[in-house]
Amino acid sequence: MKLPIVAYGDPVLKKVATEIPKDYPNLQELIANMFDTMYNASGVGLAAPQIGLSVRLFIVDITDRDEPEYQDFKKVFINPTIIEETGELWDFNEGCLSIPDIREDIKRKENVFLSYYDENLTHHEEMFTGMAARVIQHEYDHIEGKLFTDKLGPLKRAMIKSRLDAISRGAIKVGYKMKFPNANKKR
Repeated sequence: MKLPIVAYGDPVLKKVATEIPKDYPNLQELIANMFDTMYNASGVGLAAPQIGLSVRLFIVDITDRDEPEYQDFKKVFINPTIIEETGELWDFNEGCLSIPDIREDIKRKENVFLSYYDENLTHHEEMFTGMAARVIQHEYDHIEGKLFTDKLGPLKRAMIKSRLDAISRGAIKVGYKMKFPNANKKR
C-alpha cells in the first residue's frame, strides 16, 4: 500500500525517532508498504519519519545491474546505530522525497560502519562505502531528526527558504501522495 510522504515542515521530521521493540505490530506489512511508497515516488531510500512514524526504521534500494557491488542492494535497517564514519568528505547532489524539487550538494564521509537489525530481526555490523554509505547516512539522519537542508550554510538556506515554505504549504506539484503540514495556511 502506498502511503503519503510527509513534507518538509512537519514536526515528525525533526524528532529523534524511538527504538522499535521486537514485538512491533505489523512490522513486515509496514516494511512492504514503505517499499511500495518509495518505489512509487522513484526514491532510493525512505525512513519511517517520512511516513509520519517516529521509529528507528529505514529502507534502501540502490540496486544497479551495471555496478557489481550494487547488483542486489535492497536492505532494511531497524534500530541502526552508526559506529563510525571514515574516509574523505565528498560532495554529491542530494534530494529528498520529503523535500521535492530541491537538490543541493552535501558533503558526507565515504564510509559508514553500522550496527543494525534486518527485517528478520537478525543483528548485523557492516561497513558500507560509496553510494551505499551516502544513502544510508541520509536516511539515518531522518531517524535522528535531521534533514539534508540542515547541512547547508546559512546563505544557501536563506536562498531556498521560500521554496521550502512552498513545499510545507503544498504549493508544489509532485507525482506521489504527500501530506503537507501547512496546507491550509496562507502565505
